[in-house]
Amino acid sequence: QVQLVESGGGLVQPGGPLRLSCAASGSIFSIVTMGWYRQAPGKERELVADINSGGASKYADSVKGRFTISRDNALNMVYLQMNSLKPEDTALYYCNAYIYTNPRQWGVYWGQGTQVTVSS
Repeated sequence: QVQLVESGGGLVQPGGPLRLSCAASGSIFSIVTMGWYRQAPGKERELVADINSGGASKYADSVKGRFTISRDNALNMVYLQMNSLKPEDTALYYCNAYIYTNPRQWGVYWGQGTQVTVSS
């Protein structure tokens, strides 16, 4: 009943920028937190950044100063602006959200993932 759909992944050269978008749709009462995780081959999924409905955000140490997360509460969207990309940022990036589908029921939802590859 709730879907998260990512877009914006692709191949980019080291040092370049890329912007990811994620749209939440379906039976949504409210969204508490939206965020981005990533998983590189052979590694565990890790938090990249997240942001709550009030705009407070947190970042993984490895991306601080390079990535910026933002969200549009009216459109139920979250964005990840990635600058100064490094080869080690290569991973499958997943959108994540804590969503209330009614005032008493909430769940954790994931997108299908979008591939980001940083290579020359």
